[in-house]
Amino acid sequence: MATVADKADYYDVLGVSRDAGAEAIRKAYKKSALKYHPDRNREDPDAETKFKAVAEAYEVLSDPEKRQRYDRFGHDGLSGAGMHDFSNMGAEDIFSMFFGEMFGGGGRGRAGGRRGADLRTDVEISLAEVDTGVSHTLEFDRQDYCDTCSGSGGEPGSPKKPCVTCGGYGRVEQASGGLGMLFGRVVTTCPKCNGKGKVIASACNTCRGSGRRNQHRVLTVQIPAGIHDGMAIQLQGEGEPGDEGLPRGNLHCYVRVKDHPFFERQNNDLICRIPISFTQASLGATIDVPTLGGKVEVKIPRGTQHGHVIQLAGAGLPDVRSGRRGDELIEIRVETPKKLSKKQEQLLREFAATEDHTVSPESKGFFDRLKEHFLGDEDE
Repeated sequence: MATVADKADYYDVLGVSRDAGAEAIRKAYKKSALKYHPDRNREDPDAETKFKAVAEAYEVLSDPEKRQRYDRFGHDGLSGAGMHDFSNMGAEDIFSMFFGEMFGGGGRGRAGGRRGADLRTDVEISLAEVDTGVSHTLEFDRQDYCDTCSGSGGEPGSPKKPCVTCGGYGRVEQASGGLGMLFGRVVTTCPKCNGKGKVIASACNTCRGSGRRNQHRVLTVQIPAGIHDGMAIQLQGEGEPGDEGLPRGNLHCYVRVKDHPFFERQNNDLICRIPISFTQASLGATIDVPTLGGKVEVKIPRGTQHGHVIQLAGAGLPDVRSGRRGDELIEIRVETPKKLSKKQEQLLREFAATEDHTVSPESKGFFDRLKEHFLGDEDE
């Protein structure tokens, strides 16, 4: 899946400048959403991805608070902002959500209402926390039921009256809004009463009739041992509220695992590359090797070659499902010294004399070799 670093700039996605006003952003979204709607691009496998990217950009740039956070901190600033998880939503749900807002439907313009929208948030954990599992505190913002009207949208005790837009039927024929913008005139849910046939007589002063308010939410999620980077934990019922009588959406918590200075993960195994000297490789040695549980001593056999792998059974990470541990794989890197003392060079030359190999002669200065070269040419 795409990382934060991979995400395109939201202004570029909608094709607007960074100082674009709300109306320009709304028009740009409407144009792009119609352009990339999957029903109009059945032959384009990337259409749905583009459509969801446009919806995500519009969600941020149309919300003053989210836009301000994005302008200051980029994509990283949206962590905990209660973003909708469009990857788990269908194109029609997204279309209904935002186009309902544009044409007075409050984002709930489908017959029978709809369940609450899913949200997503991201957490970052260390490899040590992957090893043991960890409880993590999540903080995010979401739309919730208004405390004053309990989500009804009306002042407490305010009666409901028949909707004048649909005459109390809950459905109207219209040529714009929703999928009707693509396929002509359709009978659809009334955008005024959302299919209920009645509207509140007096709107709630707290939420101005929406029945929703932005709320800050704090909860704890248990991240299991062995979880992989990019996996998501689903917290049921922690998304936004649905229409009357319908369930809340869910919160999808995506896990990011920080890089480790010593270890590289390969499934449930850990790879650790250890440098040793050529004398240690030749003669053998006992060295300290890091593991997630601390340092351990490992014996290097005589004659160890570059790239040789030593296996520490059970010193890897637990499987997220079975709990069975992987191994730690120590990859030996034999290092050749770049600088030698005179004594070291002398000893190595004595050793080289016992081998059936040719080694370079002692080095001479560049100008000495250059002089010898040209004097040799003159002698010829």
